[in-house]
Amino acid sequence: MAKKENLLLIIKFMITILFLLLHCFGFGVAVGSSEGGKGRWQLLLNNTGVVAMHMALTHHNAVIIFDQTGAGQSGYRLRRRYNGAKCRGTRDDLEDWSCYAHSVEYSISDNSIRPLRLDTDPWCSSAAFLSNGTLLQTGGYGSGSRRIRYFRPCKRSRCDWKQSKRALHDERWYSSTQILPENDRVMVVGGRGVFTYEFFPKPSSGDTSIDLPFLHHPNDRHSRGNNLYPFLHLVSDGNLFIFANRESILFNYRMNRVVKTFPRIPGDGARNYPSSGSSVILPLDYTNNFQNVEVMVCGGAASGAYRTAEQGRFLNGLRSCGRMVISGNRHKWNMENMPGPRLMNDMLILPTGQILIINGAKRGCAGYGKAASPSLQPYLYKPKQILGKRFSVLRATKIARMYHSSATLLPDGRILVAGGNPNNRYTFTNVTYPTELRLQAFVPPYMDEQYDTQRPANVSINYNNSTYGVTYGEKFSVQFLLARRPSNVVEFTAYAPPFTTHAVSMNQRMLKLRCRSLVRVEDGWMRANLEAPPSPNVAPPGYYMLTVVNGGIPSISQWVRFKPA
Repeated sequence: MAKKENLLLIIKFMITILFLLLHCFGFGVAVGSSEGGKGRWQLLLNNTGVVAMHMALTHHNAVIIFDQTGAGQSGYRLRRRYNGAKCRGTRDDLEDWSCYAHSVEYSISDNSIRPLRLDTDPWCSSAAFLSNGTLLQTGGYGSGSRRIRYFRPCKRSRCDWKQSKRALHDERWYSSTQILPENDRVMVVGGRGVFTYEFFPKPSSGDTSIDLPFLHHPNDRHSRGNNLYPFLHLVSDGNLFIFANRESILFNYRMNRVVKTFPRIPGDGARNYPSSGSSVILPLDYTNNFQNVEVMVCGGAASGAYRTAEQGRFLNGLRSCGRMVISGNRHKWNMENMPGPRLMNDMLILPTGQILIINGAKRGCAGYGKAASPSLQPYLYKPKQILGKRFSVLRATKIARMYHSSATLLPDGRILVAGGNPNNRYTFTNVTYPTELRLQAFVPPYMDEQYDTQRPANVSINYNNSTYGVTYGEKFSVQFLLARRPSNVVEFTAYAPPFTTHAVSMNQRMLKLRCRSLVRVEDGWMRANLEAPPSPNVAPPGYYMLTVVNGGIPSISQWVRFKPA
């Protein structure tokens, strides 16, 4: 009898363990669903003072917003010019760009703006976050085209932009920047009339830029480029995916060698600036050791859109999206259509692993006065659904977000949306699309109150061996609170927030992490033991937003740092 009771206890124990493992590893069907909602919009501020041509979220939960210095008077006066002389409000001061702030820091918790000083013009520049959370900002226009700037965020709001004494080798206007697996090393690619790449910091003092023949081929002189702001994605094998116009390659930057030339994306038109479609690398997953790598490219402008826009005619943008697995040996673009034509659209990976397509226009191309018909409705894309069921249309905004607008994911799950200026100065009257300084947040359907009982809360991260982060492959634990039992699908995602500008989300990356165990502790508390990514090829060193997703309902994200041993 005792043996029978012991056997029953062992069976019950094994069933309990299997039940918890099923939660952790994501078998079964999600009980929560936000499919039916369309989200909502919040107006946060009526005036940011500065157009959000560029935007980046820091690990101190503040957003850096900045514009070109030559756009005219911003909403914030500074006390001193770039040369140190006082700004006194004279006519000369009104014409001096350095008497105005062209960058601000937005505090998410306070919903407030703090002016920052920029001393060189970052118009149409690029950036990447370093491992300590510093934003490394490269290039721009005129005297700023070879400049390197730093913004290191801090807690007491005393941070400001700093100029590096070092400079880029080539002028970088409309270039892209990719953070590399080597700690705090970046690669800057392309630019207007520039067909090279270079590294920062340079491997040695005598190193210069390196010609990249690939960038010459898709250059369309009649459309002012279409190879500008190339899409860059770091592949898990350490190579770089580069896409420009309609062409793409796999590039070994260490050896300066094209490893593979991919098929041309089908259809007409172009995808890069000024045609300005957008691209993401779909979430990488521990179940295949992060080795299955798939990219997605959506939207863009029709052939000839730039020339016809100069004549006042605006061609319909592209509706098509292409997905292609770039790992392995078989490569084919799988095409599908968005609900409508779109260009200058931002593509952001949500904590659920779904893709939000937001901002942009339906006709024309990028540039001053070269687009019409704003795209007011965000699209939600579900990569795991069957073809034909992946897109849905969300609630529309009433504010046009076209040229020089940006969007970024916030830790609480909302999308911060700002900017829009198709004029070469700050212009508020007598134009079809005035300069836009209002700040909004889009609240996705997964934040509806009806899902609050499913939403993980009070997430905390416990490092085992360090207070400064988790080393590659190391185990660490996450504790969180659930009002009721977890669903059949509990996932843990780590997200690298991008630098966004001109429909390009540079260095955006999401990882679905391995959960070794998930146990209920007491009073609704859960503890998960997770495994950090295996290498910097999978996750370059730096800060990531870690989110617990319970049946499709995400928690507020907390910051985790992945670092070398």
